[in-house]
Amino acid sequence: MSDTTDSQQESAPAAEGKSLDALLAEAQGRIDEQRDAWMRAVAEAENIRKRAQADVAAAHKFGVERFAEGLLPVMDSLEAALAAAAESPPAPRAGLASLRDGLELTLKQLRAAFQKANLTEIVPAAGERFDPHKHQAMGAVDAPGAAPNSIVVVMLKGYRLHDRILRPALVTVAKALENGDGNTISDSNLNTN
Repeated sequence: MSDTTDSQQESAPAAEGKSLDALLAEAQGRIDEQRDAWMRAVAEAENIRKRAQADVAAAHKFGVERFAEGLLPVMDSLEAALAAAAESPPAPRAGLASLRDGLELTLKQLRAAFQKANLTEIVPAAGERFDPHKHQAMGAVDAPGAAPNSIVVVMLKGYRLHDRILRPALVTVAKALENGDGNTISDSNLNTN
């Protein structure tokens, strides 16, 4: 009998305010609103994902745009220099001087474009300690008077973009020297006077 009394008490408020069909319709309306809000949120998230993918693709595709714009005047200058060299100058010496001036101006423009793009040269000095993070040893040579693993010759300078090495400097390094006993002479034993 207590079960019947409990169910009668629960249905009593429902009967007082609204019919069961009205409550069901109201609940169904809230469900529909929630489903609609959820579907809109899913669609918005998908749109954001697609926009982000498009932005990343554009950044990869046009990331060097500023650098390329800086190189356009360099290309123009090189083409003008080649066109001037193709013309037969009245005096060969004057033509060579003009060509040299044009090439120097072009190199200046290229260096300015590199500087704007934060592209810097790696030019180690002879005698500088070999750093495998910035240099690539192309060979090792006997170099009396040079410290072992120090740079003897720079074959090709390297380049760094911000903090990333684009190309290490190609160098030749000094071999560790051996004394007559077949033992390696250390840096401290090397005469640097």
